[in-house]
Amino acid sequence: MDGPRRLFLQYAALAAGGISLPGAHARAAGTDYPFSLGVASGSPLPDSVVLWTRILNDPLNAAAMPPVAFSVRWEVAHDQAFTRIAARGTTSALPALAHSVHVDVRGLEPARWYWYRFMLGDAVSPAGRTRTAPAPDSMPAALKLAVASCQHWEFGSYAAHRHIAAAAPDLVAFLGDYIYEWGPYQLAHPASAVRTAESFSLAEYRARYAQYKSDADLQGAHLAAPWIVTWDDHEVANDYAGERDERLDAGFALRRAAAYQAFYEHMPLRLVLARPGDYAGMRMYQRYDWGRLARFHVLDDRQYRATHACAPVRRGGSSSVTRACAALRDPGRSMLGHAQEAWLAEGFNSSKARWNLIAQQTPMAQSSQVPVLKTGDGRFWNDGWDGYPVARQRLFEALGKSGAANPVVLAGDVHTFYASDLLGDFNRPSSKRNPLIATEFCGTSVTSGSRPQARTLQYLEMNPHTKYGRSDKRGFMLMDVTPEKTTTVFVGLDDVRNAQSGKATLASFEVANGKAGARQI
Repeated sequence: MDGPRRLFLQYAALAAGGISLPGAHARAAGTDYPFSLGVASGSPLPDSVVLWTRILNDPLNAAAMPPVAFSVRWEVAHDQAFTRIAARGTTSALPALAHSVHVDVRGLEPARWYWYRFMLGDAVSPAGRTRTAPAPDSMPAALKLAVASCQHWEFGSYAAHRHIAAAAPDLVAFLGDYIYEWGPYQLAHPASAVRTAESFSLAEYRARYAQYKSDADLQGAHLAAPWIVTWDDHEVANDYAGERDERLDAGFALRRAAAYQAFYEHMPLRLVLARPGDYAGMRMYQRYDWGRLARFHVLDDRQYRATHACAPVRRGGSSSVTRACAALRDPGRSMLGHAQEAWLAEGFNSSKARWNLIAQQTPMAQSSQVPVLKTGDGRFWNDGWDGYPVARQRLFEALGKSGAANPVVLAGDVHTFYASDLLGDFNRPSSKRNPLIATEFCGTSVTSGSRPQARTLQYLEMNPHTKYGRSDKRGFMLMDVTPEKTTTVFVGLDDVRNAQSGKATLASFEVANGKAGARQI
């Protein structure tokens, strides 16, 4: 066991026993502790990592914060006790950005674990653990990756995050639906969901993030490791496409821009804007290299997509369509937008990584809702990649032409564990003329509900390229990536409503270097 991991496990054990820790700060009994939402780190590069916090005394009362900037101190250390400082500085928490803080710490050493914290006056934040990516030309022996998505506050506790923190990963990839746009603003997970208080304004989205980030288990997962994040639909509104929502609201673009700004304000991200203050066009797709071991292609399949194919009259959002829908065959429709498609193809072409991990929102594997017995059969959900089959085929062709090694697609969104083979033609068995293009692992939700398992078993029968499906469990994925193989474990909770829930391994899969396709182990 390496030193940083051993330190972290000791840290977790001491914290669980209620013992005070160096560099940590217990929340004050009153409401004057400014780090009520915890701290986070992310977007790791070989020499840099982004540190985040937000100055807020009461998660449900941002209006009480004075409209002034705060001078916030930060430190990065080689050790948990902060006796060997690697970097330090001061930054401003501005009211225009909800008093959020983003520090892009430069000049760090590659492949190193660090501790970090913030200070405001006499208050000291919890001490988080973070790390830099390996050097560009190095071949790391392993990468331990946790993958999660879809954490509706209303549908359970965040026990999954407690288990993610205990696993002490090198990195966490969150694939969208960090918040959901509706539910009462409250600091306890309810026994049942109440559809109320939908978020529309910047202040409301900020309050929603504050609600979610008040959870101690979620804060713990952020303390454990740096995160790579992308969004899906519920960070804005259910099943939106581009600038069109279910309501066909003429003002939706303004709502989306507010939601995008709130996302940035609460995530450890490097901001990429076309113009200063233009959150309406905030770029989310990103690329991260883990030495020569792995390249992460992190996608945005919401902002630039075409509207839904054959949508119902007088409303937006998703529906189920058959192959009779002519829009499915329209080559002009894109899931990613043509600029992002070109960027992704360039990333495939330039990749020298042993593994190419495509971290994105929703399954790419075809998923017919009815048996496919002959040409023209099938019924498909048009919000996923099945609603954009020509764009999916372009992605597969770009991947095949590039020669990028060992592509593995990571997905969430549908609240179900899936392990699938990705094929150029999903309606024919794999063969030399129809080879496996990639392997796909889809993780279930942290909390959000899904269909009955009996229906998922029917989906497996109708879609034989999907080798495993489990929709009755909430949880996350743990992946061990080495030069020789990638192992993926589907981790399920015993009881999502219980914050102290245990967990179990539901299934494990292995993908060997140079051989697409998952083998259950």
